[in-house]
Amino acid sequence: MTLNAESIQTRDALEAIELFYRKGWTDGLPVVPPTRESIEATLDTIGMDPETVIGSIPERERVFTAEVVAINAVMAGCLPEYFPVVVAAVSAITDPAFGIHGPTASTHGAAILLIVNGPVAKQLGINSGDNVFGPGNRANATIGRALRLLLLNAGGSHEFDRATFGHPGKYTYCIAENEDTDWMPLHVQRGFEREVSTVTAFAAEGPNQVNNHSSLNAENILLTLADRMSSLGTFNMGGHTEMGVVIGPEHYHDLKAQGWDKENVQRFLYEHAIRPLSDLKRGGYIEKPVEEGDEEVLVRAVQSPADILLVVAGGEAGRFSCCIPGWFSLEISRSVTRATREATGGA
Repeated sequence: MTLNAESIQTRDALEAIELFYRKGWTDGLPVVPPTRESIEATLDTIGMDPETVIGSIPERERVFTAEVVAINAVMAGCLPEYFPVVVAAVSAITDPAFGIHGPTASTHGAAILLIVNGPVAKQLGINSGDNVFGPGNRANATIGRALRLLLLNAGGSHEFDRATFGHPGKYTYCIAENEDTDWMPLHVQRGFEREVSTVTAFAAEGPNQVNNHSSLNAENILLTLADRMSSLGTFNMGGHTEMGVVIGPEHYHDLKAQGWDKENVQRFLYEHAIRPLSDLKRGGYIEKPVEEGDEEVLVRAVQSPADILLVVAGGEAGRFSCCIPGWFSLEISRSVTRATREATGGA
């Protein structure tokens, strides 16, 4: 196998780690020094020539080859078997529909949430349960981190990222959906067979946790969630973008027991995550005087039930769910789902 990256000799791994710091090739945390052996082992999992182009950012004249993606995956701490998921993620974010330049350059500071579905999630041990957005799981942490390192080292994010704040998801932002439920998984909703493994990429804010420990009624649980979805100050209110919604298992069990499926939930949230136009004016989101009829003009958090990316995830204990606002506009950036076999050319 012929690799094109420059070889660097160091005395040991610690010297390599410090060299990478000096070169600005990290996300602020130590990286795993990539060796020829580790890069080759990673590339072997997809059977691609190292020069194969996985994706690009045309606005920046940046191209991601399989070798470059593999190097950053190794640096992130990925095991070789994680690589097909990483490649699918890179393929998703470089789809023109995702519009990668916008959310990774915007002052909004969106991060890229990866949602993994299908058999690969359990095969790799990608967490969908306790502490799903938190630390402690190698697959979640390193798959998400591989994407961030790639954008920093090969995607120009050091130069183009103008986030006012950013959020911790910019280090890593990767979860699996809990598919041990009676609800249709996200990738099946999006037209894939259940047995296919996929990655969905979504440019998103951090999770907004929603607490409802007091109600067992499905509609009341969802009304609490809808209120959080329609808070002022997101691109969703008054715009046209997607929103992620993660239903915690305790809330899921109540919803399911009362006959709710994903389509019912999406429809209800679409209909109830609303504010009258007068609220946007009184709240300062729209700097215009309240006029007659503004109370009847409804502003929605999403423009269609399908604009809600709905999954079940999180720990079994705790009556929490969460919503995740999106970035700017569907005309510029929308979520993209890729099957791992499509991205890697496998069967």
